[in-house]
Amino acid sequence: MTDTSTYLAHAWAARRARAPLAPLDIPRRAPTPRDVRIEILYCGICHSDLHYTHDDWHDALPAVYPAVPGHEIVGRVSAVGTRVTKHAVGDLVAVGCLVDSDHTCPNCRAGRENFCPNQTLTFGSRDRHGTAPMTFGGYSSSIVVDEHFVLRVPTNLDPAGAAPLLCAGITTYSPLKRNGVGPGKKVGIVGLGGIGHMGVKLARAFG
Repeated sequence: MTDTSTYLAHAWAARRARAPLAPLDIPRRAPTPRDVRIEILYCGICHSDLHYTHDDWHDALPAVYPAVPGHEIVGRVSAVGTRVTKHAVGDLVAVGCLVDSDHTCPNCRAGRENFCPNQTLTFGSRDRHGTAPMTFGGYSSSIVVDEHFVLRVPTNLDPAGAAPLLCAGITTYSPLKRNGVGPGKKVGIVGLGGIGHMGVKLARAFG
């Protein structure tokens, strides 16, 4: 499935700042050769979703309505493009804050796509494919993502419990990993909310 036609996915969207989420059918593109289509099973609730739909970040990331949030996504692959090699139909996969980048800048080549000046956020970014004015997030029935930003979920993980790892989890995993946390080291976690409790769990897992 590699044509560029669109289909409708069911979603929950905010139509204005501080409006409650309501059902909405949104356009999604069929996979291009390097895309993966995912039928979404679970999507975590991050405070960033609230900030965006409330337009709290207007100066840095102004909300465009209707806004479909959600960037802690777990689902099953339902279709892949002809050049996809890492994922197959039926795989349990996950998607975080990014769905695309330019793949060519120094940051992308160094594996730091989160610093790419042309990154595409899971929601609230310009849709480079022109399917919609802005990208729509994971509070929907399906999503289409560049293969590079799709992660395999181990079969021994609870899919519902794995979803928050895509944002709160990686937020604490990254500094713990980069700083070589392990046996004999001490870790300080400030605050025990959605992110803090992940830090405690991961620090324990690191020993």
